[in-house]
Amino acid sequence: MPAGGFAVARTGGGDYEAKITPIVIISCLMAATGGLMFGYDIGISGGVTSMPDFLKKFFPVVYKRTQEKGLDSNYCKYDNQGLQLFTSSLYLAALIATFGASHTTRKLGRRLTMLIAGIFFIVGTILNAAAMNFIMLVLGRILLGCGVGFANQAVPLFLSEIAPTRLRGALNILFQLNVTVGILFANLINYGTSKIEGWGWRLSLGLAGVPAVLLTMGAILVVDTPNSLIERGYEKEGKAVLQKIRGTDNIEPEFQDIIEASRIAKEVKDPFKSLLKRRKRPQLIIAILLQVFQQCTGINSIMFYAPVLFNTLGFGSEASLYSAVITGAVNVLSTLVSIYSVDKIGRRALLLEAGVQMFLSQTVIAVVLGLKLHDRSDDMSRGLAVLVVIMVCTFVSSFAWSWGPLGWLIPSEIFPLETRSAGQSVTVCVNMLFTFIIAQAFLSMLCHFKFGIFLFFSGWVFVMSLFVLFLVPETKNVPIEEMTEKVWKQHWFWKRYMNDNGDN
Repeated sequence: MPAGGFAVARTGGGDYEAKITPIVIISCLMAATGGLMFGYDIGISGGVTSMPDFLKKFFPVVYKRTQEKGLDSNYCKYDNQGLQLFTSSLYLAALIATFGASHTTRKLGRRLTMLIAGIFFIVGTILNAAAMNFIMLVLGRILLGCGVGFANQAVPLFLSEIAPTRLRGALNILFQLNVTVGILFANLINYGTSKIEGWGWRLSLGLAGVPAVLLTMGAILVVDTPNSLIERGYEKEGKAVLQKIRGTDNIEPEFQDIIEASRIAKEVKDPFKSLLKRRKRPQLIIAILLQVFQQCTGINSIMFYAPVLFNTLGFGSEASLYSAVITGAVNVLSTLVSIYSVDKIGRRALLLEAGVQMFLSQTVIAVVLGLKLHDRSDDMSRGLAVLVVIMVCTFVSSFAWSWGPLGWLIPSEIFPLETRSAGQSVTVCVNMLFTFIIAQAFLSMLCHFKFGIFLFFSGWVFVMSLFVLFLVPETKNVPIEEMTEKVWKQHWFWKRYMNDNGDN
């Protein structure tokens, strides 16, 4: 018997009959806890690096700077390579781990890859919470990074493949929603644990074990995707799972499309080499540039170091964490906007609108800081400080309904099955590379660029908006296995790469 649910209307030309079944909802929610873990890691690092007890134990030089007013530039209090390495080491490890994750995702399946990610998260959390020295602290972050590499490789693919076509965007963005929820939880926990003297930072780091266990349990309980099962030779099991998750017996059109995609995939011996072929170039270029531009919005600079940033702008330590909680809440609510609108108004409209909003908000922040926050001045006036927080929230909200979720959604849906795992690996790798660069460099850039750091990022926002306007096609409501015919061969620029004899 097909599972119950409500029907997704079928349109002509390749959409498939499907219902939103309980197993799809539960599987997507469980898989998306990988985003919860990732978001918690992002949020928690910025919070603990602003806690005096944490700084005193691991970074005494930075601690001394923060306690002595007037000795250092407001912009340079936290400029320390070791402190930046604590944050960035996770993303360097994720960059390396994604190559192993590509292999396991293709050979062992999406579900098992998520299970491996959960185990990495649990071990890394234990090491971080129990850290007695800097080496132990960074080793824990490296293991967490391995978990991020495996989770970010498998979860977006899992969500894109298990979701019905017409809700693929919304269900895929559950991953990004959980990232934002994880950041908010981390900020709330940091706000609470900052009041616990001596070991509050350990509690903050240790509570990462909660989403880590959720991801691990979820990976044990969910089914693998039909695409993954069929690609690995389990056609009977794949067909049964497809029938179960779609809630209908009429799954033959989708099943045959997956079979054909799997047949083509098996002919590809080296998917990474296949990515370099001319016909795959549009997907590869867009996936890479989306990750580069996503980091060049400056979002991770704000989310990693929100408490540090607000402290730099003249807020007290407690007020800094409180302001970070506000931005975290805005992040979550704005991602809900994306879930509602992405399959209605499309990917491009969200990206273009957000480009204007991010550009204006960062420009206003730069102007306010340039005029009112000097190297060794006292705190900013309350009114201007509130204006800065409002502009930061404006920036975060626009990112959260555009470049945040769509930076992961679009690459997960544009590659054909034979290069999907490899393409996602490149996507994660590039994302982690630029996340690492920004995380390692931001505090130093803040020290040297001062308020100009926001002009630097707003310039990138202008460039990436032009990129979207001219080169990013719309993918809403297009079946994942029909992207070539319905998207790439129809695009004014990319169609030139789609000729049948142009693979060299």
